[in-house]
Amino acid sequence: MSELIAGLELLDVARAGYGFAACVHALFGLYLLLAWRGGRPGMLLLGAVGLGAVWSGSAFLALGGDSPALALIASVVDYVRIGAWFAFLLVLLRMLGVDRPGLRWGCAAIVLSAMVMVVGQLALAGSQPAVAQLTLRGTFLASLLAAVLGLVLIEQLFRSLPADGRWAFKPMSLGLAAVFAFDIYFYAEGLLFQQVDAAVWAVRGFAHAVVLPLVALTVARNPGWKIRISISRQAVFHTSALLASGVYLLMVAGAGYYLQFFGGDWGRAFQVALIFAGVLALLVVLVSGALRARLRVWLSKHLFAYKYDYRSEWLKFTRALSATGETTTPEEAVIGALADLVESPGGGIWLSDGAGECAFRHRLNMPEVDASERMDGPFATFLAQRGWIVNLAEFRSRRALYEGLVLPEWLSKLDGAWLVVPLTNGGALAGFVVLLSPRTPVDVDWEVLDLLKTAQQQAASYLSQLQAQEALLEAKKFDAFNRMSAFVVHDLKNLVAQLSLLLKNAERHRDNPEFQQDMLETVAHVEGRMRALMKQLMEKTSIDPRKPVDLAVMVRAIARSKAGQSPAPEVVECASVSVLAHAERLERILGHIVQNAMDATGDDGKVQICVRPIDGGAVEVDVIDNGCGMSPEFVRDELFKPFRSTKASGMGIGAYESRQYVKEIGGSIEVASEPGAGTRMRVRLPACAPAAGSSGSNHTE
Repeated sequence: MSELIAGLELLDVARAGYGFAACVHALFGLYLLLAWRGGRPGMLLLGAVGLGAVWSGSAFLALGGDSPALALIASVVDYVRIGAWFAFLLVLLRMLGVDRPGLRWGCAAIVLSAMVMVVGQLALAGSQPAVAQLTLRGTFLASLLAAVLGLVLIEQLFRSLPADGRWAFKPMSLGLAAVFAFDIYFYAEGLLFQQVDAAVWAVRGFAHAVVLPLVALTVARNPGWKIRISISRQAVFHTSALLASGVYLLMVAGAGYYLQFFGGDWGRAFQVALIFAGVLALLVVLVSGALRARLRVWLSKHLFAYKYDYRSEWLKFTRALSATGETTTPEEAVIGALADLVESPGGGIWLSDGAGECAFRHRLNMPEVDASERMDGPFATFLAQRGWIVNLAEFRSRRALYEGLVLPEWLSKLDGAWLVVPLTNGGALAGFVVLLSPRTPVDVDWEVLDLLKTAQQQAASYLSQLQAQEALLEAKKFDAFNRMSAFVVHDLKNLVAQLSLLLKNAERHRDNPEFQQDMLETVAHVEGRMRALMKQLMEKTSIDPRKPVDLAVMVRAIARSKAGQSPAPEVVECASVSVLAHAERLERILGHIVQNAMDATGDDGKVQICVRPIDGGAVEVDVIDNGCGMSPEFVRDELFKPFRSTKASGMGIGAYESRQYVKEIGGSIEVASEPGAGTRMRVRLPACAPAAGSSGSNHTE
């Protein structure tokens, strides 16, 4: 093959071009092989691409040395490859109902004659130059006819396609027509001058490789070929942008080279300035959102059947909604996600406040708006009933399309307002978004409207879920506060009971100095407890941190505070063991348990308290009485349920609070009771090392 080249200085360029073609054909062929699902057109296309890889690879190897065998293989495979493309195009014609027997026989004859000429030209080149020259002319002629026939097949195929189906074949038709036209020029010039143009031949492999992306695009548009292949819009967009950038830089470099060549001494300086200005202008274009938006719209109009790649758009939309944080609010994320779908720079959002108003909540790249809409007003009612996306430009020019729509005055005066997108969730209007005019003209057709309608439903659902979560969190806070209030009221009831007992005894012992002192101490204790409870309510938290508490000191103080009642509790076993707890709350819990035991026991009965350590680093506090007792069913189903009480004046909170708090600090409560025989309440708590100087109680011995 290299003997036919007039200009061996382009040999390296030729090798690079054919090597590139071999790689591209091989990769595309592998992709087609993995994506092929058994269709006949797909099989022929796979064969044509595979033969293209063999042809360009053989040419690359042949250019690396003087091997007539490799040159013969490359030439023969080239025509077999062309024959495979012919077969592929003929099968497509037959699928369209076009049968041209003459074309089939013509394709076969031309390909076979070209192969014979190549074999003869290479075989007779050394011994019979005149015959070799004749076969060379025959090769050029057969190759020229093959290229012309390829153009005829493309023309027949495109003409036979219905008008609404041509878009699917445009990329491949353009690419194949380009390479056949390239071959016509190449072989026509060879036939005219009896030699190969080295420069044209050197780039032939590259020319056949760069059309494969157009073939891939056509394959993706024709699932009937049973090749599952897809090309993302991002790939087309970035490839087109890269190609345009390359062409732009080549033009700048060419202008600079021309100026340097013809500009004399100042040409070099002007060349540097021109290249710098060109690169700067390219950077401006790359960072311009408006220009990128125009390129995206142009590609969508001319290369794809649908304006949007819905999978990509939905993934991007979902990511935009979830991209909330310290700098982006959920409302801002909704505005940005909807705006990106239609190349809008931003807008504002109005949401229902639950009180009949649709209030302005947030904005993105839009001036502040001090306006709200009544949910029962004409504008919100129109959006709720129709669910339409309002194109304000269309409304101003064709009001009849929006019969019944009355624009608010603030919206009519809002600069840049373009689309009003209602936010509906479950058929109810949750608000609306006003989008600003796009960076590039966007045709608001059915596809844009359908996409926005579906997207707004997801956005409305997203906002509704956030509002529901906030409402649930607020309800939980109120529930926690109410539960705390119930515990505080229960404690207040006990404090009131102490004061009532004090007043009852004051009638008899008012002149007793010891009673007076005890009364002052009791009132001071009640006043301190009430202040602590108020503080607990106001801060909505525990009034003190957990600290080591000496249970021996605490139970003796509880027994002493109840010594004036009948039956008086008795401490029968009291080991000095500490637990980690809130001293006042634990004293209140144990005091409640002791008081319940006293209430369930007659005046002649017994109530005993025991504190002892047990194995495993724990401590048990037993409160034992011989009172009326409880049934197993009551202990299991009623005792620890809130607001369940057997006392006429009871609230049913004490036992529930006791178990909740004991569990909170890592302990447990066990109940052993028998009707008529009494009850034993056992509180088991984890023990800890006592703090130095800790008394564990507000009382002292």
